[in-house]
Amino acid sequence: MSLTIILITGGVGVAGIVVGYFLRWLITLGQKGSMELRIKQALLEAKEKASIIVTEAEKEATTLTTEAKVKVEEKEQQLKKLEDRLLKKDELLDKRQGDIDKEVESIKRKIEEIRVVKEQVDQLNTSKKAELERLAKLSTDEAKAELLRQIEREYQDDLTARIRKFEYNTTDILENKAKDMLATIIQRLSSSTVPEVMSTTIDIPSDDLKGKIIGKEGRNIRAFEKASGVEVIIDDTPGSIVLSSFDPVRRQIAKTALSNLISDGRIQPARIEEMVEKAKEEIAKVIKERGEQAAYEAGVFNLDPRILLILGRLHFRTSYGQNVLQHSIEMAHLAGMLAEELGADVTVARAGALLHDIGKAVDHEVTGTHVEIGRRILEKFNAGEAIIKAMQAHHEEYPYETLESIIVKVADNISGGRPGARRDSVENYLKRLKDLEDIANSFKGIEKSYAIQAGRELRVFVRPEEMSDLEARKLARDITLRIEQELKYPGEIKVTVIRESRVVEYAR
Repeated sequence: MSLTIILITGGVGVAGIVVGYFLRWLITLGQKGSMELRIKQALLEAKEKASIIVTEAEKEATTLTTEAKVKVEEKEQQLKKLEDRLLKKDELLDKRQGDIDKEVESIKRKIEEIRVVKEQVDQLNTSKKAELERLAKLSTDEAKAELLRQIEREYQDDLTARIRKFEYNTTDILENKAKDMLATIIQRLSSSTVPEVMSTTIDIPSDDLKGKIIGKEGRNIRAFEKASGVEVIIDDTPGSIVLSSFDPVRRQIAKTALSNLISDGRIQPARIEEMVEKAKEEIAKVIKERGEQAAYEAGVFNLDPRILLILGRLHFRTSYGQNVLQHSIEMAHLAGMLAEELGADVTVARAGALLHDIGKAVDHEVTGTHVEIGRRILEKFNAGEAIIKAMQAHHEEYPYETLESIIVKVADNISGGRPGARRDSVENYLKRLKDLEDIANSFKGIEKSYAIQAGRELRVFVRPEEMSDLEARKLARDITLRIEQELKYPGEIKVTVIRESRVVEYAR
């Protein structure tokens, strides 16, 4: 019974599987047929769309082709018109060139005709001149000289009187005008004419400082005089110390250094040398500022900074007791006013006057006159040819090439000719002191030399490694002989040669 049920169940299952497979096959077959239909439908739709697109593309291509042909035709017409215009212009140019060639040929023929006529006229004049000379038995030059002699004989007295009258009236008018102009300009500019002094006084808070400045056995004052090159005068005058030197730059350096030492309170040789070097740097800054200030005050601009640096050194330079920088500034103002009156170049006149004595700033270091030194300085730093010509003739070493050079000369005479502006005795005195130092410096082995005590003593510092004590003694004698031979002076001059050795070591 169980077996029968099992068989029946198995048969039913097999039959169900067969029926299910058959049904699945039928369903699959139906789906395959419907998919093929869809694909065919899609292909038909795609063909229709492609046909439409092709048709539209053909229409658009036709339209574009038509438009392109129209544009090409328009361009061809424009090019044809342009070509016609160019052809017409070319023909016109050819015609004009032909006319020009004809005119050139005509001009050439006329020139040749004129040349021939001129030759004929020259020949005719020559023949007439020769005929006249033959008839008069005089050459042209002889006839001219005879005519002049005859006129001179007839009108000599009249011409002489007229010339004298003209010269007198002209000279009188010009002199009066020049005097009026100079008087007006001098009145417009007023400046101090107080000359420079030879010494500088430093106030000290207490007389006890004099002992510190002198130092033990005078070592501090000797060190200060050696480093600064000035004479320190310490006397019974209360509350003051006097620095004496003919060189104003040295005096100013010494004044600055001593003032700083007094303020610092530490006065000893090493500190003195340090303060003197520091004072030199400060004075160098002052020189730079003075040069720039002078150029600004004189109205001279666009100068090389190196020229201004040299110009500032004139603040410490005197000429016949007159401060050279102040003299140059005053001259610049005078020259500017003169140039305005005479119609000259005001800028060149001012610059030439301001820089006319720039060579004096270094004339103790460079050979040559201060005019020649100044020319070389201005040429080196490209000051300008016009300025150089204006400054180089103020001592008549060079000719007056421009109106500005004459103006600078006149301004120099006005500035130096003011009452009290210059003192000849002071200049000669300074020159004698400088000559003393120059004689000492001309020997070999000299480190420094200073003329002090109003020129009554010459102190010479030598390099100890280059000179022995015996050679130092001989040097003192040689310097003395040179002074006796070359200089004229009252009284006697003491020559002191100092040879000092210094050894420095450092403990580390």
